[in-house]
Amino acid sequence: MSPSSRSVEQPPMTADILIVDDTPANLRLLSDMLQTQGYGVRKAINGTMALKAVRSLPPDLILLDINLPDLDGYQVCEQLKQEPAFKPIPVIFLSALSEVEDKIKAFGRGGADYITKPFVIEEVLARVEHHLELAQLHRELTAKNQDLETALLQLKKTQAQMIQQEKMAGLSQLVAGLAHEINNPVGFIAGNLSPALDYTHILLDVIGRYEAELPEPSPELQGFLDEVELDFVRTDLPQLMQSMRTGTERLKSLLLALRIFAHLDESEVKQVNIHESLENTLRLVEHRLTTPAIAILKEYNSVPRLTCYGRKLNQVFLHLLNNAIDALRQRHDPNVELKIQIKTYAADAYCWIEISDNGIGIAPEVRSHLFDPFYTTKPIGQGQGLGLATSYQIIVEDHHGVLDFTSEPGVGTTFKVGIPTDLLRDT
Repeated sequence: MSPSSRSVEQPPMTADILIVDDTPANLRLLSDMLQTQGYGVRKAINGTMALKAVRSLPPDLILLDINLPDLDGYQVCEQLKQEPAFKPIPVIFLSALSEVEDKIKAFGRGGADYITKPFVIEEVLARVEHHLELAQLHRELTAKNQDLETALLQLKKTQAQMIQQEKMAGLSQLVAGLAHEINNPVGFIAGNLSPALDYTHILLDVIGRYEAELPEPSPELQGFLDEVELDFVRTDLPQLMQSMRTGTERLKSLLLALRIFAHLDESEVKQVNIHESLENTLRLVEHRLTTPAIAILKEYNSVPRLTCYGRKLNQVFLHLLNNAIDALRQRHDPNVELKIQIKTYAADAYCWIEISDNGIGIAPEVRSHLFDPFYTTKPIGQGQGLGLATSYQIIVEDHHGVLDFTSEPGVGTTFKVGIPTDLLRDT
């Protein structure tokens, strides 16, 4: 090995280089050469020392001899490349072995380059500078990729926000229109049903009195009475009127639930009774609980009223209940009673709401993407992938709360919502 008298340009930045060689003369030569060029240098005389040096302070580049007394260079490089933190560090092998098989083996173990001894200093410096520049470019590219991923995620979240806001604005308009167009005629019908039922009782009483006064109707009248089945009409008419009253009350209840769900004419932040919010949301999904039959089990414990974004919180409950129903509808086992359990309680300065189902569960491979905007496992046209992403934003970002889940395929899923009890008291 003969040093060259030619000068090499000073590197633009100081880099930390680890030299691993069991020959002191090689260590001194490489160390002096690199330090002269402004590099920081550390030394190791065997593979074990090299691994300890890297783990204590990862270098920017490693010059690694193959023939070492304990672990050879191949083993050292292979171990380093198995650890994610050290995998990006470029390793340049130094060896007197010049066979093609040796070089292929070196690259196969993760080496970035291979220099054959006796080496020329200019070559070593050129390759060191080249791989340091490549490593720097790789770091910059990785950082830019991370920035792009962050920007893309933020763009998706913003887009999801806009879509959800438009949906809720549309819902508010729809509910306002329903309340205006339906409330008056429903109120008119409901108001007239009571006197109509009273008139029915009066007319039936009048018929009864006529029957008492004229116990022997003419053959023509008797034939008509037999044809219209007066006894059946007398029994069924009051029940029919009562059914109409029940239907109008149900319709009024649904309209009220929609108004409460959308929080029309209310401030964005308000005090909310969580149990009332859950009950009103349940009314909106009642039609989905009949086919197949889904039982609702409630365990409501004492919780404080929350000062929060009431309308947004109702969105979360609706998303979670609909997801639970969807999971149950995909479970085709006649021996399993389909059920959703809702549990509330206060603990650790949080109000907790748990919504559990015994549906198909969530596959392990999709769990890490569950809260990503526009990610959905539903068929095209059946979901936009906004429900859980929006729910996560509402609970975690807007309320500084907790939204988590546990799931076991074939057993069921539990979503756990935690809202700080003192979150917005001063808002």
